[in-house]
Amino acid sequence: MTYDELIPVIRRLALEAGDRIMEIYNSDDFEVKSKSDASPVTEADEAADALISAGLRAAFPDVLLITEEQAASHAQSGDTFLIVDPLDGTKEFINRRGDFTVNIALVENGTPTRGVVYAPAKGRMFYTRADGRSVEESGALDKEAPGDLTPISVSQPDNGALLVVASKSHRDQATDDYIGKYQVQDSKSAGSSLKFCLVATGEADLYPRVGRTMEWDTAAGHAVLAGAGGDVVRFDNHQPLTYGKDGYANPFFIAYAPGVDLKEA
Repeated sequence: MTYDELIPVIRRLALEAGDRIMEIYNSDDFEVKSKSDASPVTEADEAADALISAGLRAAFPDVLLITEEQAASHAQSGDTFLIVDPLDGTKEFINRRGDFTVNIALVENGTPTRGVVYAPAKGRMFYTRADGRSVEESGALDKEAPGDLTPISVSQPDNGALLVVASKSHRDQATDDYIGKYQVQDSKSAGSSLKFCLVATGEADLYPRVGRTMEWDTAAGHAVLAGAGGDVVRFDNHQPLTYGKDGYANPFFIAYAPGVDLKEA
């Protein structure tokens, strides 16, 4: 598998999954179940997972695949693997808020190197090209032929007037306390991996996450942010956030544009 082979496949699968998700989203009703950890799962999660998994296994049968909906059945990951969250922001989906995304990423030696984040209800798609640089695609989002690609890059932040984005469904006092360490011009809330993309495009400078996430929640957004010149570090020691961890659980983290004067936890 080369990057030139990978990118068209994950872009197309994200769009196809987005279509299936929107069919269910726009229906009169859809089923919501609870997983073993009490988090919600919908038929859209399951349909998108099946579609993406089948596509990736057909295209890259020799590459280990980790998906949120099938994680319990996986052996521990190796050095290289594909990781998928077919519908990140299930609570946003259930509440019809639109801030949900399809996420597909490639992890190599603990680092997400390529990825796609597609927000079908918002018509925004972000991904890394084969050369590793991140773009936002606009236009018809045709499955076979990319439209206009705009290179994206992080901001040059003003530490006296930072733009902060935080979780919409999981924001808490600990998050607000940490944000309070900075001089903030504006703070907004967003759901799902879109927060990484807002930092990647320069629409925000800083995204702190003081709460539980899993690797499939963050890998694609992490790849897009890295390809736009940004970084993601652990909250506790500011060391790089790595992947392939036991159980796929992330520590708290900070995604940011270099130039932000990071504060201690």
